[in-house]
Amino acid sequence: MNESSPALSARSIVIIDDEPDITDLLTTVLHKEGFRHIHIAHTGWDGIRLCRERQPDIIILDIMLPDQDGFAICQQLRQFTHVPIFFLSAKNEDMDKIIGLGIGGDDYITKPFSPRELAYRIKARFRRDLMLSGTIMEQRPVYEYGNIRIDENKGEVIRDSVPVSLTAKEYKLLLVFAAHPDQIFSKQQLYKKVWEEDYMGSDNAIMVHIRHLREKLEEDPSNPQRLLTIRGLGYKWSSRSRES
Repeated sequence: MNESSPALSARSIVIIDDEPDITDLLTTVLHKEGFRHIHIAHTGWDGIRLCRERQPDIIILDIMLPDQDGFAICQQLRQFTHVPIFFLSAKNEDMDKIIGLGIGGDDYITKPFSPRELAYRIKARFRRDLMLSGTIMEQRPVYEYGNIRIDENKGEVIRDSVPVSLTAKEYKLLLVFAAHPDQIFSKQQLYKKVWEEDYMGSDNAIMVHIRHLREKLEEDPSNPQRLLTIRGLGYKWSSRSRES
């Protein structure tokens, strides 16, 4: 992995630390090292909320925070995510390191520290994970349209920070639209792409899946703002809500 690696630029990092000087410095260094998706929280509660929303690939967590300590936050994070957690701490005692690693932390870095060294540790962790998986996985895109986020790498669809459950066909249909915003697809084209069969003239399968997607993604499924019907032509995914 180098600075220009697409695998790096696709990774998401959440930093939970109450010192703006540290978060600003880390953000600058991580950007220089090729990371593009960096999110900051200055309290534990905000950090937990941000991790639920963003589903990061790695979390950098300070132990001394104004509302609760990092050990308690780590335990809460481990209830819904298994991504690596790197502790930052001014404490250098062995017992604190043992506790941090024992409750689910993956690394323990004491302050003062080198931001560049931390960036290299993060790179090494990602590289090791990829090697253990047996292959360097192709990094797929993340699509964001207003309150809807579609992450191909994780196979996740998030609406208003809440995961959306889709069937395999619904998900594949959504990906066709998300990858080609504002492009009109005929029923024949959609059937070929999603069902991988020639269109036999039956609208039922496509109409049912379109309706289900609207019910799961639209605020008002009967008055869709994203997944639009273009009369006489087919359907398209609007890159901008008609209400925006």
